Amino acid sequence: MSELIAGPAITAFFRDGFEETAWRWETRRAYGVPHESEDFQRFLRGEPPCRDLDRPWLVTMRALREEGKRVGRVRVLDQPPTDYQRWLLEDVLDSVEAGEDIRYLPRAEADGLGVSMRDFWLFDSRTLGLFHYDGDISLGMELRQDPAEVDAARRIQALATAPAQPAAEVVRRVRSSM
Repeated sequence: MSELIAGPAITAFFRDGFEETAWRWETRRAYGVPHESEDFQRFLRGEPPCRDLDRPWLVTMRALREEGKRVGRVRVLDQPPTDYQRWLLEDVLDSVEAGEDIRYLPRAEADGLGVSMRDFWLFDSRTLGLFHYDGDISLGMELRQDPAEVDAARRIQALATAPAQPAAEVVRRVRSSM
């Protein structure tokens, strides 16, 4: 295994680590991200979210959009959504407004695709950023350029993107069902 980049280094990688496109396959039911834990606990207590439109990820996404780079992802969504997935839906539209194309695919449909359910980023359709986890905690992202692995990631992107619903539609639907 090559070196892993993690945490803020992943956000930093987005500044100059790819030329045109980045796409994420996000499949987990929860992520143990230390800097998110306080906000998530507030959400579980029913407290309103603390919106921070200047957090590093959103600043980076706005800068990439201004440079003409495209960032997208498909998140696999349980039915009903897990607490963590519901929490992500609380501010997903901030990411969309910053420039990300975020879509959701129900887990049953994702499972029906017959593809790997391992999280990754695909950069410029030629570099794979494969995530490694210890439980729900990300250990980091390993960059790979193996043609077979990249082809498999492109296949997942093609299969998952078309049926996935835009974030705004999913937010409306989930909120109306609560």
